[in-house]
Amino acid sequence: MNDSAKKILNVLLMAMVFIPGLFSQNNIIDEIVWVVGDEIILKSEVEEYRKEILMQNQRIEGDPYCFIPEQLAIRKLFLDQAKIDSIQVQETNVNRMLEYQINEYTASVGSVEKLEEYFGKPLSDIREDMRNQLREQQLIDGVQQKHFGSVSLTPSEIRKYYNSIPQDSLPFIPATLELQVVTVEPEVPLQEIDAVKARLRDFTEQVNSGKQSFSTLALINSEDQGTAIRGGEGGFTTRSNLVPEFANVLFAMNDPSKISNIVETEYGYHIIQFVERRGDLVNYRHILLKPKIPQQQLDTALVRLDSIRTGIVDKKISFEDAATYFSADKDTRNNKGIMVNNSRNSPNTGTPRFALNELNQDIARVVGEMKIGAISEPFIMTNNSGKQVAAIIKIAQRNEGHKANINNDYQIIKQMAEGNKRQGLMDTWLEKKITGTYVRIDPDWQKCDFKYKGWIK
Repeated sequence: MNDSAKKILNVLLMAMVFIPGLFSQNNIIDEIVWVVGDEIILKSEVEEYRKEILMQNQRIEGDPYCFIPEQLAIRKLFLDQAKIDSIQVQETNVNRMLEYQINEYTASVGSVEKLEEYFGKPLSDIREDMRNQLREQQLIDGVQQKHFGSVSLTPSEIRKYYNSIPQDSLPFIPATLELQVVTVEPEVPLQEIDAVKARLRDFTEQVNSGKQSFSTLALINSEDQGTAIRGGEGGFTTRSNLVPEFANVLFAMNDPSKISNIVETEYGYHIIQFVERRGDLVNYRHILLKPKIPQQQLDTALVRLDSIRTGIVDKKISFEDAATYFSADKDTRNNKGIMVNNSRNSPNTGTPRFALNELNQDIARVVGEMKIGAISEPFIMTNNSGKQVAAIIKIAQRNEGHKANINNDYQIIKQMAEGNKRQGLMDTWLEKKITGTYVRIDPDWQKCDFKYKGWIK
C-alpha cells in the first residue's frame, strides 16, 4: 500500500471513530469533500460556514462551494502552524467575544428560538461551535501576527507602491468633516425624575409579587432598545464594558431572585436583575427609563447656548474656551471641543475626521452644507447616552471627496502598501505550505478556479 493510500485510510478510520454520525446503516449522511494533512472537511462544515458568512453579511467571492472549502483548508494550514509555533489562546477573550457574538446574532434574527431555527441546532450546540471557531481564530491570528505582523516600508517603497496602482484603481476617499462642539444639558424637573423612579419601584413590586416577570416588563417598558427586544438581557459581559455606577451594583449581586435598587447612570435610571456568573463575566437583565424633558427646559437650554454663540461670534470668547468652560460634553470639553471619531471599522477611527454617515444623525442634518469656520445655530440633538441636549457645531475643517493621493492621504496609502506587502508574504507562505501538505479533494469539488495553486496534486 503506497503512502497516499495509507493516508486516506487513516483519515477515514479517524472519521469513523470521531464522527459517529458520518455513517448510518451503510448510507452516507455526510461527505468528506477535502482532506488536508490529517484533517477532513465535511460537506456539512461547508454549509455551516456559508450560514456564518451570510449571518455576518460578508461577501462570498465566486462559487461558495469553491471559495468556502478553500478558506476552510487555509484555516487548517494555519492551525497546523499554530501547533508548531505553540500559540496560546486567551480563554477570557474567547468568552467575551463569544457572548458578544451570540448577543449580536440573537438581536439580528430577533430571538434565541429563531437563531436555533436558522442553524438547525440548540443554543448550547451553537455556542460550543462558535467557541471552537473563536479559539481557532485566535490561534490563526497568533500565527499571522508572528509571521507577517511586523511589516515596515520606507517612504520610497510606499511611493513606489502608490505609483504602481492604476489611477482607476485608487480608492475614493469620501468627504470628511472635522468638528468642534459645545453642548448644554437642559435641567430635568424633579417631578419627572420622581415619576421615573415611581415606575421602576412599581416594576420591582410586580416582579417580587410574581405578578409579572422581569423580562416581560423589560420587553414592554425598557428604553434600552438593544436589550429590550431580549427581555432586558444584556448578555455576559465584563465589568470594564459597563459604566462604573451600573457595574458596581451588578457585580455585587449574586441572587437571580433579587432586584437591585434604582441605579442612576448617564443613560437614565435602571433596575437590574442578576442572571448568571461565569468567571469574570456576568449576565444580567435591566430596565432603563429616562425622564422626559419638557419643551420649556429645552427652549431654556437653547437660549443659554445662543448667548454663548453670540459671545463667540462677537469674539468675546473663543469657541475653544467656550467648549472648555461651558460645554456639558465630557468627551470633548477637555479637548477644546474637538470631536473624535470612534466608529468601528472606519479608516477615520481615532482621528477628528468624520464621513457624514459616521456622524450623529442630528449633527449630520445640520452640518451638511456648512463652510469651514462656520458655527451652527443652536439645535437639539440626542447624544451618545441617549439624552437630549442643546448643541452648537463649528466646522474646523472640510475635506472634499477625492481619489486617494500620496500628498493628502499618505497614512491611507501607507496602510494599503503595508497590507499589500503582508498579503504577499502570506501568499508565498501558504503556497509553500500547500506544496508540503497532503491534500485530497473529492473529484466533484475540484472544478474550481482556486486562489492558490497546488491544491490539486
